[in-house]
Amino acid sequence: MNHLVTPFARTPAFVNAPEPDFLARRVNRYYQERVLDTWDGGHIMRGRHPGPDAIHLSSNDYLSLARHPRILRTAAEKLADEGNGLLMSAIFLHGDNPLLNLERRLANFMGAESGVLCQSGFAANTGLVQSIADEKTPVYVDMMAHMSLWEGIRSAGARAVVFHHNDVEHLERQVLKHGPGVILVDSVYSTNGSVCPLAEVVDVGIRHGCVLVVDESHSLGTHGRQGEGMVEDLGLSHKVHFRTASLAKAFAGRAGFIACSERFSEYFKFESNPAIFSSTLLPHEVAGLEATLEVTREEHWRRLALRANAAYLRERLDELGYNLNGSQSQIIALESGTERQTIVLRDALEARGIFGSVFCAPATPKNRSLIRLSINATLTEEELERIVDACRDIRGEVDMANWASTRRKAARGDALPHSDAA
Repeated sequence: MNHLVTPFARTPAFVNAPEPDFLARRVNRYYQERVLDTWDGGHIMRGRHPGPDAIHLSSNDYLSLARHPRILRTAAEKLADEGNGLLMSAIFLHGDNPLLNLERRLANFMGAESGVLCQSGFAANTGLVQSIADEKTPVYVDMMAHMSLWEGIRSAGARAVVFHHNDVEHLERQVLKHGPGVILVDSVYSTNGSVCPLAEVVDVGIRHGCVLVVDESHSLGTHGRQGEGMVEDLGLSHKVHFRTASLAKAFAGRAGFIACSERFSEYFKFESNPAIFSSTLLPHEVAGLEATLEVTREEHWRRLALRANAAYLRERLDELGYNLNGSQSQIIALESGTERQTIVLRDALEARGIFGSVFCAPATPKNRSLIRLSINATLTEEELERIVDACRDIRGEVDMANWASTRRKAARGDALPHSDAA
């Protein structure tokens, strides 16, 4: 009997297009200067794999909503019912549409007249700055503002005028020197959890005829009576022109939002490149965010638990001698300094089942790398103590006493506690 046998076909080796010298030099520089010279052939972002009992402090899911049954059920039902819907830019939407209805609800939640949903917080910030500034506009930006705001300045071709972090007097001197423009700040700074002195910044902006933009990515959902954000909670909504937010933080989704006037929302949708040239959110994403808004408003206990957990850890870690760089929020940074020192810190924490996020250049200045701990609402007392115990135990192992951040803390007059850190 004859058998027909399909011969085994080997997949040919993939051949990349040759890299021109200018590209090869740039890629080679990364592998040489960072991977080999700085990380000794390893990778600063790739440590251990978390075990089943690991404590995850790398997620921005501050209110622990990512697996909320009501939100998941709402999104799943909409996905089953409508699939991915119509795939097109949101500029084509009008009338009674779920996405436009959600825009109105989010705006009302934040105490704004109107709002625009974007693909991400990054798209919201870059598109907004591109739409309000040009090459003649001075843009005053806190040196620790989110990278998306800096990218917006570059996209607009505007002049970046930097002011010292949270230094309102320096901001005012810059405005007096360069004239009215746009002021960009974060309400809560994502790198170290410090909080912007919003009332004072807003006062400078109003007195000198500036446009005010506040990125509320790390305060929307977590601050305010119902999570409406820090600006509304402080009664400043009528003084701030624009508030932006990533809904990939406390809202545990994937979208961005701009709170603004009705007049501006229409203008933005037909002026901002990210708005024009990006597809709209999918139906199940819109439905999930609708449900998230309801849960955020209703379940105030999550904000209370988050604040309590964050306050407890800030106090305990400060007592252990860590310089928390003014954190007043659910973001706590352990600034180890060089990237090599940060790898040592990462490994020490992960060996004890604590997984934070590595922040290094370009997210931080070159020698101010850190591990960011993002606190959430559902950490148990046992888990909080495990975090404290781990941070206590590793001080000598990671040479915390000799970190530059520790020396700065000591220079402020904060004594280093007697411990194995000495």
